[in-house]
Amino acid sequence: MNKHDEPARKAVDAVRQGSAASLETLLDAGDAEHWIALDLGIRRRSWCWSDTLPSMAWVRAGEPPANESSLAVALCHPDGRIQQAALVSGAAVPALLPLVAVRCADWVVPVRAQARELLRAALAEAGPATLANVTAVVLRTARRRHGEYAQELVVETLRRADDELTDALLGSRDRATRRLAHRIAIGRDRFSPARLAHLAATDDDVVVQDMCADAALARVGDGRHDEVLRPLLGSRHSRVRAAGVTALGRTGRVEEATAFLVDRSGVVRACARWVLRRNGQDPLPHYRKACAGPAAAVSPGAVAGLGECGTRADADLLRPLLAHPNGPVRARAVGGLRTLGAAEPAWLRPLLDDPSTSVVREVSVALVPYAAELPEAWLWERLAVDRPRHARTAAYRLLSGHRSTVRLRCHLSLLDDPEPGLRGRARAAVPRWDPADAASVYAALSTGERTHLDTLIDRAEPVLGGRAVERLRWYLRAGGRADGAQPAVVQQDVAAPPR
Repeated sequence: MNKHDEPARKAVDAVRQGSAASLETLLDAGDAEHWIALDLGIRRRSWCWSDTLPSMAWVRAGEPPANESSLAVALCHPDGRIQQAALVSGAAVPALLPLVAVRCADWVVPVRAQARELLRAALAEAGPATLANVTAVVLRTARRRHGEYAQELVVETLRRADDELTDALLGSRDRATRRLAHRIAIGRDRFSPARLAHLAATDDDVVVQDMCADAALARVGDGRHDEVLRPLLGSRHSRVRAAGVTALGRTGRVEEATAFLVDRSGVVRACARWVLRRNGQDPLPHYRKACAGPAAAVSPGAVAGLGECGTRADADLLRPLLAHPNGPVRARAVGGLRTLGAAEPAWLRPLLDDPSTSVVREVSVALVPYAAELPEAWLWERLAVDRPRHARTAAYRLLSGHRSTVRLRCHLSLLDDPEPGLRGRARAAVPRWDPADAASVYAALSTGERTHLDTLIDRAEPVLGGRAVERLRWYLRAGGRADGAQPAVVQQDVAAPPR
């Protein structure tokens, strides 16, 4: 049974056992996906529960099911007549309103129409918890063909509800519900600019951050800038800090943007530079001064900023920082040299053995254009299984940028590697290997090198399959010739690569 059928299985088991337990004990009522899974699970597997699901005899008797579980199962029944018969009783049970909301998007017109009428009446009396659960479900089913009505109904209900009811949804654990509640509260002007700034600075949802930050900045009055900007600028979220930095320019506090030139976030640094440039100031001297000072005072943000807006001449300031004791500073120095087009292999090669993962990652990215110039044996040494994972990953990236047969040998060598990441990348790369110079490079290999490559290909067959191996051999002996001609020794081979 699919794990998504678990809510349906629990509900059906409760009906079989005659349990009077509430439905909320069988599923997570605050999780919209559980309600949708309950509905889909019962309809999808109704054939194996036919002895438990209500029949038309129940409809003719006109008696509602005995408990919430039975009524929930009836609301999810694949027969629209049984669904419709259960709707009136279901709408009277607040805990089951999410299923009534699901039926509002049903494909059967009578079921859909009755569910909509009942939901509209029930929502007028619904409490905060019920309204939150219904809203979460409706926002999921809104994507269905007939789901717009219930969404519009919920939005209308929330806009008319009192502030206490709407505010209760602001803390919902359903993200879509929280976003809607914040949007409605902001539209009602429920929050002061200071409260909006606090919400933007502390909320973990980027959509809520943006909504609240924009609203706070739009509503701040003259002389009240500080109560809004202080929480925005001090937020741990980079998007919120960026909004605050941008607002510094609009409020005439340009000099304060200078401190954010060395922020840890690239988007914040970019906003700070924008504010300074719009007010006639060049941020580059600030970066040069920050990177030329004592090593202990150099921050990763300053180094990154110099790389982002400096010139090639600034490489002289970045090279000494490759030996900085702080790993993040070394990593930003490597990235800056790469951005400025000054990533010479002679300076960066020693850092491929750096203890910092971020430094090695930056070095490997910077050296990719020079991969074919790097000593092959030196790279293979760093791909050994006893090397740290980040060092092996960097060596693999550089070997993957080497000559065509070196790339193939690298991929084939890692098909059974103990590291899942490298193994998966190698297995995905081999079928895509088809360079135009494959045959000529293969022919230029020494006898020993060809034998070693052939052995690796033979060993790869259990992993890749016979067809993939046959295709590799075709590229090496015939298919890779750029001029389209085949070597004389393989004139009898296939004329096209195996598919």
